[in-house]
Amino acid sequence: MEKLSGIRACVFDAYGTLFDVQGPMRKLAPEIGPHAEEISRLWRQKQLEYSWLRSLMGVHADFWHVTGDALDYALEQHAVSEPGLRDEILALYLSLDPYPEVAEALAAVKAKSKLTAILSNGSPSMLDAAVRHAGLDKLFNMVLSVEDVGIYKPSRRVYRHAMQKLQIHEAAEICFVTSNTWDAHGAAQFGFQVVRVDRFGLKDDRLPGKPAALVKDLGGLAAII
Repeated sequence: MEKLSGIRACVFDAYGTLFDVQGPMRKLAPEIGPHAEEISRLWRQKQLEYSWLRSLMGVHADFWHVTGDALDYALEQHAVSEPGLRDEILALYLSLDPYPEVAEALAAVKAKSKLTAILSNGSPSMLDAAVRHAGLDKLFNMVLSVEDVGIYKPSRRVYRHAMQKLQIHEAAEICFVTSNTWDAHGAAQFGFQVVRVDRFGLKDDRLPGKPAALVKDLGGLAAII
């Protein structure tokens, strides 16, 4: 695989890239019932749709609010209404497990003297909880939330915010790492060199912006930057 050149910082998406968002539903599948996997997929779908639609509508709410609304929709769609289950699912979302290779991969990137940051739709409190639970807090120079700009990815304002906070003046000096196809296209169209983590066997979307590299997990990231 061809190496990326001129990279000063690696900026990571969080949910689905570093943290396994399907974990809460897997852990509570016996209580949720036979539709747990479908509910989990619908929850994630609505979580993303609501973030994009709120951005277009100009009616921002933080990602914790959006996550709760999306979960309510998914549970109601499948007629799941067991008392206390919603709160238990949301509590697990604050302690998502990282994918197995994440800590080692981040350490390898830092060992190459690259700045590291998270750039996520998550609210600051959500990200702080996830990063600390996973024991990754010492592996990032910064954890950045869209709440600082009040709009969700893939708005160019969000990607520009990362440049400003990292004090990097050329977009191509940032390697942006994500497993979300829409985020990969948005960041690439903005000008980042994008590495898409193909955790889910997805094809690139039919959107502007092309990822520079495709990897199966984060294990080989340090070798290409």
